[in-house]
Amino acid sequence: MNAFYNATVELNLAQQVTTFTMSDFSRTFQPGSNGGTDRAGGGVQTILGGAVQGGDIYGTLPVFALARPNDAGGNGRWIPTTSVDQYGATLAQWFGATTANLAPIFPNLAHFPTQNLAFLG
Repeated sequence: MNAFYNATVELNLAQQVTTFTMSDFSRTFQPGSNGGTDRAGGGVQTILGGAVQGGDIYGTLPVFALARPNDAGGNGRWIPTTSVDQYGATLAQWFGATTANLAPIFPNLAHFPTQNLAFLG
């Protein structure tokens, strides 16, 4: 990712290119009975680019210990504090989507008080 970003800088395109991961999929912290892990949510995402307001964590990291208040089920199934809808809507607006366009694209967005996480300038 660093080499790609450096190429966008060299081409003077860094402010116009944003690279990101996006998934609502994660794995439990505790292995299952078969030695693997079960499906969970609350994964960490990465975003990179010249327009990114970097150096911050958006949302709250969980306490990485089993059976804590943010562990839904006691096996390391972390409860996310930031929605994939909030993350996606922030990116979509940077890509040019209007506020009116967001509801059909992210139907759960209305359930969150902050709809734009302001990580892109």
